[in-house]
Amino acid sequence: QAVHAAILRHRFLIVRAKELRCGPEQSRRFYREHAGRFFYQRLVEFMASGPMWAYILAHENAVPLWRSLMGPTKVFRARHSDPDSIRGAYGLTDTRNTTHGSDSPASASREIAFFFPEFDEQRWYEQDEPQLRRGQLYYSAKERVHRVLRAEEAEVT
Repeated sequence: QAVHAAILRHRFLIVRAKELRCGPEQSRRFYREHAGRFFYQRLVEFMASGPMWAYILAHENAVPLWRSLMGPTKVFRARHSDPDSIRGAYGLTDTRNTTHGSDSPASASREIAFFFPEFDEQRWYEQDEPQLRRGQLYYSAKERVHRVLRAEEAEVT
């Protein structure tokens, strides 16, 4: 809940959100680029250890802004240099640091497809994103996402 509140407080738009649970095999696939590194198994075990929330977030310069809000990967550093960051406030260890964030738009696209295979990123950029930029949106607390305000809904509000 605290991470969700931070997302909203920092004016990210929540394009999609879902609670899910990844098993060990899915977690290994997600972190395959780190296979063979000393922390790989700990990442996989943590990701598979319980439920989590996956988000698609939108904001001008979303990737660097989200990474800044998360704070340093190393929790000890985050607590001392950036205590108000998500990891500084809620991280436990370097692999149990509360959040993950894509390191580039290309990684974001790959990770969106991993968690939201039904999401059509190109369609979203063509149809929804221009309307969101114009402020034609509302936040649905029930769905935990921002939605495009359609013409018929605008007449009602």
